[in-house]
Amino acid sequence: MDLRQFLMCLSLCTAFALSKPTEKKDRVHHEPQLSDKVHNDAQSFDYDHDAFLGAEEAKTFDQLTPEESKERLGMIVDKIDADKDGFVTEGELKAWIKHAQKKYIYDNVENQWQAFDMNHDGLISWDEYRNVIYGTDLDDPDPDDGFNYKQMMVRDERRFKMADKDGDLIATKEEFTAFLHPEEYDYMKDIVVQETMEDIDKNADGFIDLEEYIGDMYSHDGNADEPEWVKTEREQFVEFRDKNRDGKMDKEETKDWILPSDYDHAEAEARHLVYESDQNKDGKLTKEEIVDKYDLFVGSQATDFGEALVRHDEF
Repeated sequence: MDLRQFLMCLSLCTAFALSKPTEKKDRVHHEPQLSDKVHNDAQSFDYDHDAFLGAEEAKTFDQLTPEESKERLGMIVDKIDADKDGFVTEGELKAWIKHAQKKYIYDNVENQWQAFDMNHDGLISWDEYRNVIYGTDLDDPDPDDGFNYKQMMVRDERRFKMADKDGDLIATKEEFTAFLHPEEYDYMKDIVVQETMEDIDKNADGFIDLEEYIGDMYSHDGNADEPEWVKTEREQFVEFRDKNRDGKMDKEETKDWILPSDYDHAEAEARHLVYESDQNKDGKLTKEEIVDKYDLFVGSQATDFGEALVRHDEF
């Protein structure tokens, strides 16, 4: 399998997960937890470290001396301060936490970048992407692999244009990330809903009825009896998905289903970090305030947690 075929399969797999007929397919996008550790500052700051840095990056700080941790934290603060006014706000901290939690996404984009940036100008145009992915396949009316390349290209171009904020058909790295991972960006949510509806809406009437909803996640495959979870999903559709009780889901109802308004963990953590570190209680943090509470934000090789708790209680 060449790079083009691999990336195409990857794209298809992100649209819907392959599953056995009796297994449930989940299209709902949930905000991931910031850490798998318990958030209890009375015992440790491990949750805060994972939330602030990402779990893998947090581990690297555990090998540093306190002085090294403070130095690296200071450099991170400079990056968080987006408007360079010398302060870190809750909003800037929230944006940083969300960025840190999506490192695996940025790494994925970074790994693919060179394959598409053919002229090495640090940008990816629609033409570059189209040529790498589709090449001459558009000229083949009956491809061996059974893919409808023209239809797929139209869909990709529509998503590319949505991700391309300035409309020049040239994507920056952030825009290309939005193109590959639209569910992670608020301004791309409409295209996620549209593509989902197109996948499920088999009769193309612009809605998702009950049988289309069930058919997307379960195939009878000769089985007369439905699993219990399928019966539950039928009840969910009638009682909760179809809010206006017209027997089908429209765009807004589909959006509420696949993109629920989850609790914003990043916002809550940003508020917590500011509250714990804001010595003068002006609602924003200086670099000095953050570095002074470095043990809350990052770990180190020789942090005395008993001493850290004393410093924590002083505030």
